[in-house]
Amino acid sequence: MNISFFKPAMLTVSLVLGLGAANAQNLAVVNGKAVPKARVQALAAQLERAGRPVTPEMEQQLREEVIIREVFLQEAQSKGMDATDEYKTQMDLARQSILIRELFADFQTKNPVTDDEVKAEYDKFTSMNGGKEYKSRHILVEKEEQAKAIIASLKKGGKFEDIAKKQSKDPGSGAKGGDLDWANASSFVKEFSTAMVSLKKGEVTQTPVKSQFGFHVIRLDDTRDAQLPKIDEVKPQILQQLQSNKLAEYQQSLREKAKIE
Repeated sequence: MNISFFKPAMLTVSLVLGLGAANAQNLAVVNGKAVPKARVQALAAQLERAGRPVTPEMEQQLREEVIIREVFLQEAQSKGMDATDEYKTQMDLARQSILIRELFADFQTKNPVTDDEVKAEYDKFTSMNGGKEYKSRHILVEKEEQAKAIIASLKKGGKFEDIAKKQSKDPGSGAKGGDLDWANASSFVKEFSTAMVSLKKGEVTQTPVKSQFGFHVIRLDDTRDAQLPKIDEVKPQILQQLQSNKLAEYQQSLREKAKIE
């Protein structure tokens, strides 16, 4: 009698335990269909990979997002939208995008930018931007006669800043009295930089300087040793640039190796 009594009881316990285990794997049941908790984890991982860490406050939002997606998904499927050619095409494109993204992520993981590469790039940057920096002003006009008239006006006591605001056709510097701020000579076109570096502090070019932009009247306000950032200050930007360069080279190498007919 005891045996016949306990068999169904044990079966009931097993069913309850099995149901509990199933529920532990599911976030919810929507219209009779289980929604696995793994979807929340996958969505959280996707956000984290995009640089958006998931906080405890966001977890409930993610759970609700997964549930509402299931509601919308079921509605779309009930209308047969997952059987259309357009859907299949979009799914194929999405599959391609995901695989390509994973390929590039794998490449970058296996080919990280080294500290030596960062240092070499920084050294190249400093060698190109070292030396002197120049603080200059200019007035840009279309015709040489205009530039000559401005030079004559300056010789008579005209104020450089006022003339620049009124006559310079360079909208960026003209509004600031011709101020070009501190810059390396290499930042300017050759004709401009050659004339600028030949000036002494406070001097103005005595003849118009012609460039592809028009005619310049230049005044050198000051010079100083180049103020370059420390390597730690620009390391994130250098890393990003080198990573982009490596990925671009990898992409090009795959394109060149491919047999395309």
